[in-house]
Amino acid sequence: MLLSMTGYGKAVATYQDKTIHVEVKALNSKALDCSTRLAPVYREKEMEIRKAIQESVVRGKIDFSIWVEKEVSSDAQTINMPLFKNYYEQLVAAADSVGIKDNVTNSADWMKMIMRMPDIMSRQEAEVLTDEEWAAARKAVDEALCNLEAFRRQEGAALKKKFEEKLDNIARLMGEIEPYEQSRVEKIRQRLVENLKNLPDVEYDKNRLEQELIYYIEKLDISEEKQRLTNHLKYFRETMEEAQSQGKKLGFIAQEMGREINTTGSKSNQAEMQNIVVQMKDELEQIKEQVLNAL
Repeated sequence: MLLSMTGYGKAVATYQDKTIHVEVKALNSKALDCSTRLAPVYREKEMEIRKAIQESVVRGKIDFSIWVEKEVSSDAQTINMPLFKNYYEQLVAAADSVGIKDNVTNSADWMKMIMRMPDIMSRQEAEVLTDEEWAAARKAVDEALCNLEAFRRQEGAALKKKFEEKLDNIARLMGEIEPYEQSRVEKIRQRLVENLKNLPDVEYDKNRLEQELIYYIEKLDISEEKQRLTNHLKYFRETMEEAQSQGKKLGFIAQEMGREINTTGSKSNQAEMQNIVVQMKDELEQIKEQVLNAL
């Protein structure tokens, strides 16, 4: 099954007051190049996440992110009420001891002073990743990777359709060469005879001429190139149907197809044949461009 190397996957999970977001993007790359951005609480699981990405993605430039959104109430800091009361009582006692008669309970300045005291706001404890939270996060990671693969499969189907169209075009163009290939033998013979007639003082052996003509035609024969190109077209189709996506293998096959088309062009001594070869090269070039997107 042909898969595209580009893709996108996303998943969301909830755990208590948290919403866990996982996002993974894939682009073209010759090897696996993984970049991760993890919420601090999940950094201890980075190696496990990278292993899951490697097993699922195989190849490509990967941008993986996991972040957490919390409910507003859970992020709000709270006032340390026992400490607030203690500071208040100390300030009242200090005011009485020096004869200050202000009503402390109604003074905004006194309130601000207390709020600036050390540790008046409760300290947030460092988050600890529990097994239950990680199970929820890991499920989201696996779901995002599955969504990425589904995206790649969908794009791969579009790639396959494009490849089949181009392969059909190359096969059709190869068939269009045959009429010119058959007619050029007689044209070559006539041209040689006419050139010899223009040399009245030169005598030639007709049998030897036929032998040289046969040798010349064999040098221009493209039967083997056509046969090998047909085999490559077939092999390309078969490779697309394999269970595992074979992007690199398809690239190698496309290179071999290019060699046969180039050889055909070098043996084509007619403008019509050369024009067809140029069209075949154009179709093959589009295959080579798109095969870079295949996993």
